[in-house]
Amino acid sequence: MSKKNAKKSSVKRLNKRLYKAELERLQTELVEMQQWVASSGQRVLVLFEGRDAAGKGGAIKRVMEYLNPRHARVVALPKPSKKERGQWYFQRYIERLPTAGEIVLMDRSWYNRAGVERVMGYCTEDKYQEFLRQAPIVENLLIEDGIILIKYWFSVSDDEQQARFASRVSDPMRRWKLSPTDLESILRWEDYSRAKDAMFAATDTQGSPWWTVESDDKRSARLNVINHLLSTIPRGRIELDEVSIPDRPDGGDYERPPAEQFNYVPDIAADLSAAKSKKAA
Repeated sequence: MSKKNAKKSSVKRLNKRLYKAELERLQTELVEMQQWVASSGQRVLVLFEGRDAAGKGGAIKRVMEYLNPRHARVVALPKPSKKERGQWYFQRYIERLPTAGEIVLMDRSWYNRAGVERVMGYCTEDKYQEFLRQAPIVENLLIEDGIILIKYWFSVSDDEQQARFASRVSDPMRRWKLSPTDLESILRWEDYSRAKDAMFAATDTQGSPWWTVESDDKRSARLNVINHLLSTIPRGRIELDEVSIPDRPDGGDYERPPAEQFNYVPDIAADLSAAKSKKAA
C-alpha cells in the first residue's frame, strides 16, 4: 500500500465519553419516538445517501440499535434483477415503503440513479433525465399520502474518504465494504460532485428538502443526524402502563430432564476464562 493510501485521518474527533453519553440519551428518545409511531399508525421513511464511506451505515446502525424490529427495518437493496430492470424504476422501492406504525431506513435509495448510475454510465441520458423529473413528483405523492419523508446527504471530504478506504483494506470485518465501485469513486470524485449538485438542483424541494450531514467526524455525524431526526418527527408522548412483575410460582411436581439428553454448544467462553486464569498464575 502506498504512503498516500495509508495515511491516517487528521479529523478532530468528538470526545468518546461525551459521545457515548449523548448517544445513549438520544437512543432513549428514539425508542420513545418509535412507540409513538407504532401507536399512532404513522409511517416514517428516512433516506440515507452520500458518497462511499461517508458514514451512512454507521449512523443507521446507531438509529436501529435499540428499536423494536417489528416496527422498524433497514432497506439496503442489491443491484436490480433482470425482472426489476424491466419494471418502472421506482417500483422496487415503492414495494418496500413503510406500513402504518413503521419506520423504514433506506441505506441508499432511488437516488442511486442520480449518483452511481449516472456517473458509471449504468443508465441512459433519457432515463436519468426522466428520473430527475419524476423523483419530486413521486416524493410529493408519498408526502400527500401521509408518509413522513426525510432525506439525508452525508458529506465527507476526499482526504477522509481516502483514509476510510485505506483502513478497510487491513480490516477483515470491513473488507467486504470495499468494492471495485468504491475504488473507482476515488478517480471520479469530481464527476460525483457534479452529479450530486445536479441531483440537489432537481430534487431539493420545499416539500422534500435535502438535509446535509457533515460526516468527517463519524461520532458528531451520528449525534447530529439522530437529533435532527427526532426534531423533525412531530410526536406526542406515550404514557406507559405500570408493570408489576409477579412472583414466580412453585415448580410443583415438574422435574427437568437430565442435561445429558440435550446437545449444547461448546463453552469456549469457559476455556477463555480458564486460559486467562492460568496465564495470570
